[in-house]
Amino acid sequence: MYAAQLRRWFGRCDANGLDRLVGIQRAHVELYIRQLGEDGLMDSSVNTMMHAVRGYFRFAHIDGTIPADPAVYARLPKVHRDESRTQGLDRLELIRFLQVAPTITVHHGALAYLLGINALRASEAAAVRIEDYADLLRGHRVLHLIGKGNKPATMPLTVPVLRVLEACRGERTAGPLVLRPDSGRPIDRRDIYRMVQRIAKTARNPRRIGPHSLRTPPSATRWMRGVPLRNAQILARHADPRTTAHYDRARGNLDRHGVHFLTAYVAGV
Repeated sequence: MYAAQLRRWFGRCDANGLDRLVGIQRAHVELYIRQLGEDGLMDSSVNTMMHAVRGYFRFAHIDGTIPADPAVYARLPKVHRDESRTQGLDRLELIRFLQVAPTITVHHGALAYLLGINALRASEAAAVRIEDYADLLRGHRVLHLIGKGNKPATMPLTVPVLRVLEACRGERTAGPLVLRPDSGRPIDRRDIYRMVQRIAKTARNPRRIGPHSLRTPPSATRWMRGVPLRNAQILARHADPRTTAHYDRARGNLDRHGVHFLTAYVAGV
């Protein structure tokens, strides 16, 4: 993702006869930001496209390659909370989604529970290996993963989730967990999108949803009703505390992890 963001910036520089790094002024960066908006990107997408570009200049400045960071004060579009077009699932839709998925294949079932209960990102779900959930930690079966920004994370697996993961694993003892049902090869992000679409269609969900629909904040708010916001943030692993709530020491408390509340919510307990 970051490579694609930088390629777009480099293309802009090349097209306008600018050096990709040296001599860039804040005005150049802000014109690029404006152009992204004129190209039809939402304000939130413009901000996302600038993540790699801003990091590129920040580290160049830190390393002394350029005398000043031209992007640090570049004005970004203000993103309003209601701008996101990602549609979350309500409780009944989530329950139906989880019920239907294992009836398609065990791989659809495992993917649905990793996304719907443990709130994994698509890339994280694709990367889960059988060895990643073999450990016990303080009485909990846990899943180890590398999240966004190469940050390691550990989360407990509740009994319903573990049940579908074991069904997906079968007799295998190592290797990628979720496979393409048609070929037995490891899945990628595109496979995940197609599998989610198939589950949603089979569940007769009238709205178009994708993997991120199972993580989107409006949906999570309904899931986590009655759950302390810090537990919701730990479940979603949001880097910015403004996304959900402030991190605190509860992130290491597996007994209070959000997956327990979410499993009870789906089960109707």
